[in-house]
Amino acid sequence: MNGNTTPIWAVLPVKELEGAKQRLSPRLSSAQRQALMRLMIGEVLAALAGARGLAGIALVTLDPWATEQAKRLGARVITEGARDGHTGSVTAAARILAAEGQGMLALPGDIPAITAAEVEALLAAHGAAPAFTIAPAHDLQGSNAIILTPPLAVPLRFGEDSYYPHLAAARARGIEPRIVPLPGIAMDIDNPADLDALARLPEAAGTRSLAWLRAEGLVA
Repeated sequence: MNGNTTPIWAVLPVKELEGAKQRLSPRLSSAQRQALMRLMIGEVLAALAGARGLAGIALVTLDPWATEQAKRLGARVITEGARDGHTGSVTAAARILAAEGQGMLALPGDIPAITAAEVEALLAAHGAAPAFTIAPAHDLQGSNAIILTPPLAVPLRFGEDSYYPHLAAARARGIEPRIVPLPGIAMDIDNPADLDALARLPEAAGTRSLAWLRAEGLVA
């Protein structure tokens, strides 16, 4: 049992899907990139919905499809900051949750191998506020999931080289980060090489995303 008593909301920023995942364009068409993004977001939402211990789910989005998915799940929709990039979207949600006395789990929509069990493992590792828990990307560059209580305890700046800066930012605030490597959460999809890595990942075997990629002939 963890030492955290703050209710934690999952925050999932979803930018408008038209033009999504441009770095996959050497292998996927625009329509394929949008289809893959919908599948991956669906798998993240399913994992969050199946995880025990979350107070709720919030999507930061203006995308009509993502908004409809949120309504279908009974999730909250936040539009503030939705066009301000990943960092801006998460920060906008953090301000709202902080004002409500909630905690925050921030994660992206491109981690299709995530499971409810991994979400629960992150929650279990999180300590009493002020606390910072992080699950890094597979390359130890990105920050694929962060739990913060309170949500503004550590300034966040996402990007390709955010993992070690986030650890330093937490320590600068006097908070020792709890690091929880999780293979499903670690496997984010940004470029064509990531598609091949997903195909080799045992945790991805049952995902709809990988089944679709194989059906489309996009991975072996």
